[in-house]
Amino acid sequence: MTDTSAIEDGYELIHPAAYAKQGPPHDVWTRLRREAPLARCESADYEPFWAVTLHDDIREISGKPDLFKSEPGIVMLPRDQVRNNSEGLGAMRTIIEMDPPEHREYRKVASPWFTPRSLKRLEPAIEESARALIDRLAGETGEGECDFATDVAAAHPLRILSMILGLSQDQEPAILRLTNQLFAPDDEELQRKGMDRDEAVKEVGLELYQMFASVIEDRKANPSDDLASVLANGKVNSEPMGLMETFGYFLIAFTAGHDTTKNSLAGGLLALLENPDQLQLLKNNPSLVGSAVEEVVRWSTPVNYMKRTAARDTALRGQKIREGDELLLQYASANRDESMFEAPFEFRVDRDPNPHLGFGIGEHFCLGAHLARRSQGALLREFSRRIESVELIGEPEWIRSSFVVGLKHIPVRYRFSV
Repeated sequence: MTDTSAIEDGYELIHPAAYAKQGPPHDVWTRLRREAPLARCESADYEPFWAVTLHDDIREISGKPDLFKSEPGIVMLPRDQVRNNSEGLGAMRTIIEMDPPEHREYRKVASPWFTPRSLKRLEPAIEESARALIDRLAGETGEGECDFATDVAAAHPLRILSMILGLSQDQEPAILRLTNQLFAPDDEELQRKGMDRDEAVKEVGLELYQMFASVIEDRKANPSDDLASVLANGKVNSEPMGLMETFGYFLIAFTAGHDTTKNSLAGGLLALLENPDQLQLLKNNPSLVGSAVEEVVRWSTPVNYMKRTAARDTALRGQKIREGDELLLQYASANRDESMFEAPFEFRVDRDPNPHLGFGIGEHFCLGAHLARRSQGALLREFSRRIESVELIGEPEWIRSSFVVGLKHIPVRYRFSV
């Protein structure tokens, strides 16, 4: 029997309050990888779950989508929250919650648009977004103070995703507010005010729907070569996608694409600040931007976990997994797995090899991984090229969320070249 004494009830792994207080629980994951790599968690607030902390085990589970399903849902919800599948966001269907063969058919709708060759046409816009952002921060003197998380990490991917999904620049503040409310509904600063959690999520869903519905209608009538047109006119098995599936595609492309890239960049910028030797290495060797992006994703792991549900009785690591059991694939733990990474708690912009799971693995490998890499690479390149000095002027703060995890504030003083 696996010793679960190292984990108790799994509070540190799943409760948003724990992440707001101290960030990802790397000390707990380290003990679990050593003492109980597949641990059964009996939580007071959540349904029981298995914490899967090893790289190899997550790869094995991800390679068996017929046995470990996404369809019941990929996020752990508190016991007192019952998902309503008939209205609001509950009626929406996204590809990350679909299983094969359906998942593969829906993935085909957008996958050609996200290939490296297809994305080359976006490179000038991505580079310009990064350059304009640093120009704006530098101003006339090059010096200033800002919040790395909101003013840099959030702003760059927001511009890129708004552009490809048909949203105007003046809509960006609203979409940023809504994605924060969607992914951090338990954070007092970011959550929707004046209503209970379930009602807030419904209202967020309605507002997002209204925003994207107008884009869908326009792109059906006036298609172009952007992603918005691809999704609005997408077909599955030669039939037009349903309205909720289309909306779900828009929603996941924007919210997942933005918040994961934002949180990855925030964690990466803080890591460069805290490891000035690595920042200097990147400044001296711009060719390392590609490997630096991979290390930033490994280090930050913004998608902290995905839930899978056992479709039938099985066994894993000598443990009996029963049909209906829920398993949390702890990607952030796998990305510090000592059996896979040399010195996993060291941030190295030249790390090679780097078999991280920050973009997932298997059927659900991140559809927008190439875009995320290009977007982050452009900003890291411009930032490292022009930064002359940078220092923290306050304590970084973590978002109160255990699913998409990241920093919400990184106050800094900086000097860029002008």
